[in-house]
Amino acid sequence: MKITPTDLIINPDGTVYHLNLYPENIADTIITVGDPDRVKFVSRYFDSIEFQISKREFVTHTGYLNGKRLSVISSGIGTDNVEILMNELDALVNINFKTFEVKPEHKTLNIIRLGTSGSLQKSIPVNSFVVSEWGIGFDALGYFYETEYNETTNKIKAEFDLEFMPYCNRSSIELFKLFTLNMPTNWFTGATVTCPGFYAPQGRTLRYNPKIEGLLQKMNQFSHAGVTLTNLEMETAGYYLMGKVLGHEVLSISAILANRMTNDFSQQADKQLDSLIKFALELLT
Repeated sequence: MKITPTDLIINPDGTVYHLNLYPENIADTIITVGDPDRVKFVSRYFDSIEFQISKREFVTHTGYLNGKRLSVISSGIGTDNVEILMNELDALVNINFKTFEVKPEHKTLNIIRLGTSGSLQKSIPVNSFVVSEWGIGFDALGYFYETEYNETTNKIKAEFDLEFMPYCNRSSIELFKLFTLNMPTNWFTGATVTCPGFYAPQGRTLRYNPKIEGLLQKMNQFSHAGVTLTNLEMETAGYYLMGKVLGHEVLSISAILANRMTNDFSQQADKQLDSLIKFALELLT
């Protein structure tokens, strides 16, 4: 299939448009973070760094740890940025930049998001971690790609009286097994809600009346076919959607910095994130 130069934009230097990367700049295993400043807090544990670049919110470091090549890349906030990141990472490994044709053999990347989140359940306390088995999108990205609409999303739409259909996709089974086989006691698994904003879409009220009354309570109380909503943030469902569409192994893990049911907020956020980073690097290498 021939791809047009306006569908896949290549910079004059031959790099992909937003990420400013050549295919050889990324490893097959990629850790993603939201905050560009967080990239260095992952790569500082590498034995060596062979490549660094930044463009807009996308910062990339590639190097080695214990003989394994790894990349860490920031996405910025939201599923719109995740859509750009995932498409351009896929293009780097599965599209020939000279001929603008899809390569005959598909290459699969392992992509692990390490992020922060708020708990929707009192039983998932601040300073714990959630490995997302499911990502449920409350944003519009699912309307533009083939995605999953199932009994759970139908039930959410009805119970929340939504005017749109949420979408739902599962994590990589293999990566999920890797990170949950020997979980520490303060780790949980569950269904993560991905919101299209930080304030009203996550049940926060400032100088306005929210359109959906009692949103957090509805999320907390939702249960269907064994699925409860464990936490909420702004990227996971986008990663799982794009992973399914593009054929990559994707997993999202969140440090719980806030419990939205008890209104507790972590006083050791940096320590928790560092703990998550070290745990992930140990498993991946």
